[in-house]
Amino acid sequence: MKWLLRIFVALLLLATVVFAGAWFTFPWYAPALIERLIAEKGVTLELSNLKRPGFSGIGFGRLEATVTTKPDSCEAIAPSYALKLLNGRVAWHRIAAKNNSAFSLQLDADSVSVHQTPSDIRFRQATPRLRARIDLSKSSGFLPSVSPDSIATQINNGIVEAGQLRLEKVSYNVLLTKTNNWVQQPARFRADSLLSGNTATPLSDIEATFGLKKSPEKPCTMTFTDCSARLFSVIASAPQVEFNLRNKRTSFELKVDNVPLAELSPKAKQAAITGKLSGVIPVEYLDSTIQINNGTINAEQGTKIAFKTDKTTVTFDAGRRPGESPLIANLNAKVSLDTADGSLSGITLNSLSARFLDGRISSTPARYDLDSAATASTIKIDNASILDRIRLQGEFSGKLNGRISGSFPIRFSPNGFAIDNARLSAQGSSSILQTVPIERSSGEEELFSKSGSSEVQWDFHNPVIVLNRTPAGKTTLDIELKSLKRKTGGGELLLTSPKGKLTMFAHPAKPSLLSVSDFSAGLLDGTVSVERMDYDLETKHTETRVQLNGIPIQSLLDLQGASKLSATGTIRATIPLLLDNNAFSIPDGNMDAETSGLIIYSTTPEERAAAGAGMRLTYEALGNFFYSELISTITMTPDGNSLMSIKLKGRNPDFQDNRPVNLNLNIQQNLLDLFRSLTLSSDIQEAISKKALENSRKK
Repeated sequence: MKWLLRIFVALLLLATVVFAGAWFTFPWYAPALIERLIAEKGVTLELSNLKRPGFSGIGFGRLEATVTTKPDSCEAIAPSYALKLLNGRVAWHRIAAKNNSAFSLQLDADSVSVHQTPSDIRFRQATPRLRARIDLSKSSGFLPSVSPDSIATQINNGIVEAGQLRLEKVSYNVLLTKTNNWVQQPARFRADSLLSGNTATPLSDIEATFGLKKSPEKPCTMTFTDCSARLFSVIASAPQVEFNLRNKRTSFELKVDNVPLAELSPKAKQAAITGKLSGVIPVEYLDSTIQINNGTINAEQGTKIAFKTDKTTVTFDAGRRPGESPLIANLNAKVSLDTADGSLSGITLNSLSARFLDGRISSTPARYDLDSAATASTIKIDNASILDRIRLQGEFSGKLNGRISGSFPIRFSPNGFAIDNARLSAQGSSSILQTVPIERSSGEEELFSKSGSSEVQWDFHNPVIVLNRTPAGKTTLDIELKSLKRKTGGGELLLTSPKGKLTMFAHPAKPSLLSVSDFSAGLLDGTVSVERMDYDLETKHTETRVQLNGIPIQSLLDLQGASKLSATGTIRATIPLLLDNNAFSIPDGNMDAETSGLIIYSTTPEERAAAGAGMRLTYEALGNFFYSELISTITMTPDGNSLMSIKLKGRNPDFQDNRPVNLNLNIQQNLLDLFRSLTLSSDIQEAISKKALENSRKK
């Protein structure tokens, strides 16, 4: 029996040596053995820095595997998957089972990455964890039968990339079981945000439920249910989306319901948005092309955008009115996803058109390049009812009229957006009522004293605006009207073909500075112009010069209500204006006649008969006065009180043998009253009569 014991001990020592040798050399022979076992299954594997196994686990430094699947009837090209694990460890322990032995396996690693080709989809995650169950059962051979039962992993904070697009914070529960034929069952997919390169897109909070089980009726269709995403803070949803793996086609209806605009609008004192938006956008995807057919976006009744200033509120009513079409209807668009070397390189808008506020809106083709993050397009508007929905309340009140048409070229780049010569025009007239508060004073008319305010009506026709904006924010508006009329109870003032340029945000350090330049208009058959005026909204200060040319003197006399005076000729003037805290003043203005002319002071026979000798001389001197020189200066204080000095030189061929006559007149009046009422008493004719009488007495 001793020899049996010796043999047993020898075999035990041999087994121990073999086991020890196998354990010690495991990191060298195990990778080659594993690679040989899986080579015939379409899998290649490379292990590095494999650790020696322990009783409950084994570690490795790097694992790289490539799995190539077989093409099926749904996909002509079979996808290939490249897997990489870093610093992994496989742990196992035995678990209780009814009819056989079972082991639970757990794989942990520092990171995992998967690259699918040819679609070039990449996935990566830090600290992944995979769990599996393996059942061991008796077999006819020496070794037990090994049968996997389930594999599960929970994706958290994963990243999925396709070209320049990247989904971040992806979560999805993967569960493959033997009972479900190793087919992934429906689970909830979530992604926090979508980025293009390092730039966040407006799409976020993406969710959908899907699995890989296919219906026998639609073997090549993947079905996504309960889909939703946030687009510019708007939640859009689709009850079901079907994707055909064979022709890469999908179609669904994207829905937005009762989106509260107040929650989407930026918080600002000057602007507010109220109301809700709803819509249905049918989407079809085929051959890298997205098609939208007959989409609708509706604003509920009462949807408004309000802009407030200190004294006026401007409201735009975007809500649907009875009998009118939705805000946007018949929305049709075609978008192509451009690829280069299998990666998404850009997005091209091939066409866009829709009914917009009972008009039409469309876009020229545009391409958004993912590398440069740049695109350009021209939006065209035709007969849209935009002005008809604008209302004013406060110091300015009333509504605008006219449908807007035009083109709106716009460019986007990483530096911002720019607008190049956008031209918008409206046919028709609009009327705005301005209520001007009047401070009571002893010299004011009873009308103003009772009401404490006066009303001014502004009428304008056929506005045309040309808009430009640089990426830095500098904005210019070239504005042109057919006419602008200012009307009060006492008269009216008409500007014909007024035009000018308004510049905003030209100085980043001084955003409150506005500039008006190249203003001109027809006035009283002459012209009025302002070369440049810079106005500071904070300090309410500006200085400028108003240039008058070719203004008929008779028109000025008619404006003043000087019924007994008539004159020929025109004047030119340079009027410096100073505005401080909304108070106007004229430091030193000047006017002079452009040519010589005739002044006639008309009297009736009864007036001449009743007049004294001195007054009759005045009537005679000014009854047919040919002036050769007319020079005037004017100043005005902030309270409106003005002093006008007029020098007249000329002759009356019917007066005292045509001898020279010189007149120096000083006229005091309140120009603010003139601006309010557009009429004055006959201060001019009274001053002329007084001065002529004084001169006649000296002779």
